[in-house]
Amino acid sequence: MADPIGLFWAGLNALLFTVYIVLGHKAAETGASGGIERLGAAMMIAFILLLPVGLVEAAKAFGSLNLVFAGIAVGVCSSVIPYICDQLSMSQLPRESFALLLALLPTTATIVAAVVLSQFPTGQDLCGIALVMVGIAVHKPR
Repeated sequence: MADPIGLFWAGLNALLFTVYIVLGHKAAETGASGGIERLGAAMMIAFILLLPVGLVEAAKAFGSLNLVFAGIAVGVCSSVIPYICDQLSMSQLPRESFALLLALLPTTATIVAAVVLSQFPTGQDLCGIALVMVGIAVHKPR
């Protein structure tokens, strides 16, 4: 039985990834450096908008220097590096090819989860990954 709330969030995620790909390619049209500058501005705007939401919870961590450095490391590794790599890729690849590369993320996440966390995929998970692989295999760039 399908979970309607889960399907809603999955659909919203797909929609937002689509918007990210389209806007990311618009930002990268003038080259990777221009896209990275625009990405930095967008991240600053997001930081300002989300600061009131997370400040109360984050304030608890400010007492521990280790937690502050861990938070900075997570931010760099989960946002800065991947989004800069995305901008570099978007400035070189057609939008469709980049979107298909993003489709590989569930596969790599599944492998990492199995190796690092001992979380093994179900048959349904493997079927979904196989469908993504088939989509990538039949993709033909313009």
